[in-house]
Amino acid sequence: MEKLTSQKCEACQADAPKVTDDELVEFIKEIPLWEPITDDSISKLRRNFSFDDYIQAVEFSNKVAELAEEEDHHPAILLEWGKVQVTWWTHKILGLHKNDFIAAAKTDRLLED
Repeated sequence: MEKLTSQKCEACQADAPKVTDDELVEFIKEIPLWEPITDDSISKLRRNFSFDDYIQAVEFSNKVAELAEEEDHHPAILLEWGKVQVTWWTHKILGLHKNDFIAAAKTDRLLED
């Protein structure tokens, strides 16, 4: 299977398929630090990132925002002192699409830069 980080998010329509349970198991292997959650009956991916100070957290948040614009797929970003929480899901289908896993994998890669 092609690595998630080498893929590009695709335009998503309201009738796009949600990720199956089997796909979830496979995709999460590439992003083990992300937690599949259910929030208001909507499946999402969430991860908390820790930093030494506020400025590092802001800089990371900005990198996530740039990634979101590049992929045309936008997460919820919660910025606090030394912490950033990123939550990916696909608004149009009210759940998880492969795009969310691609974006999560690319978010992880931002820490390497």
